[in-house]
Amino acid sequence: MNHAVRNALGAALGVLLVSSTAFAAFSPLKLDPVHSKVSFTASTLLFDVDGEFGEFSVDIDGDSNKPETVRIEASIDVASLDTQNAKRDDHLKSADFFDVAKHPKIRFASTGVKAKGSQLVVKGNLTMHGKTKLVSIPFKVAKGKNGAGVDTTTYKAKLTIDRNDFGIGTDSIAAKISLDDEVDLKLLIVTFQ
Repeated sequence: MNHAVRNALGAALGVLLVSSTAFAAFSPLKLDPVHSKVSFTASTLLFDVDGEFGEFSVDIDGDSNKPETVRIEASIDVASLDTQNAKRDDHLKSADFFDVAKHPKIRFASTGVKAKGSQLVVKGNLTMHGKTKLVSIPFKVAKGKNGAGVDTTTYKAKLTIDRNDFGIGTDSIAAKISLDDEVDLKLLIVTFQ
């Protein structure tokens, strides 16, 4: 085998190796549904109401080492809302608040991701109760191995929204009397490849 042919084969193998490495870097991250959580805290005059959404999906694609390539889409099943009080849950799912019959999903689609110090700032469109608003979510990121030895990345964030921006509870007498406008959303997204 002459020198030119060996160089050509070596170059071809190098391209294949680089291509396969790049493809692996862009494999989508998988959600760990056991440890991930989407929850909220709403405050009233007398006490806080904590709740969570038990059913949701998050799709993350792109190279986690290049945040600008990352795309995120999330969907939350509003009917899975749980505040540990069935009567209150039914009221929150009614037309007074989330109106699950008309608006069964909360959706998020990223428009950009940027690294800012040790955080990832995710901008995107949050759609809830038929209204869409651009939001910016600062995530704290932690990487390590979980108890089973699997490489895991955790994204943790808190986002405060004004429920009136989405028309949630604006016509409810109970909300007008005692419910604060601001609601804290807490996101714990655990992923692995």
